[in-house]
Amino acid sequence: MQKYLQLFWIFFRVGAFTFGGGYAMVPIIQKEIVDNAGFIENEEFLDIIAVAQSLPGAIAVNTTIFVGYKLFGILGAIFALLGTVLPSFLVILVLALFYNRIKDIQAIQRFFQGVRPAIVALIFMSAVKLGKAIDRKTFNYIIMAGAFMAIAIFKIHPILTIIGCAIAGLVHVKGDKQNDRAV
Repeated sequence: MQKYLQLFWIFFRVGAFTFGGGYAMVPIIQKEIVDNAGFIENEEFLDIIAVAQSLPGAIAVNTTIFVGYKLFGILGAIFALLGTVLPSFLVILVLALFYNRIKDIQAIQRFFQGVRPAIVALIFMSAVKLGKAIDRKTFNYIIMAGAFMAIAIFKIHPILTIIGCAIAGLVHVKGDKQNDRAV
């Protein structure tokens, strides 16, 4: 039971102290699960993020469930999920009750103005850290550049970009296997 409570507490802290949604939670989850607890290696976490991103639903929730399940099965997934969503649920409940009273308070407005840039920095740092775990191969650089251009320049929806990159990866791996057999 102690391992489930430890997992719950890790994800409760992540859920309680992360502002900005799922992408802002990813680097915090990475720090807690990979760096601090040592439950998962960085490369494996990158794979989990790739799977979590490609599935329907919020990336933080998908990542949480995947990590919890990987570590401790169904109960691990449930405890991790509860830890992640409980703080947000409680905060949203309280905000909903008092929103009309606090929405125009200047300090609240300034708080959120300060949090927004920090969230961008967290997401950027997560991308840099996860990028370090990617093998330094020409194909991976092509995929990264292609995905960036598809989304940023050509305005292709991220889901379609992910599907395209996944297909390119499958074709590339299949080509590598055929080349290995020929040798």
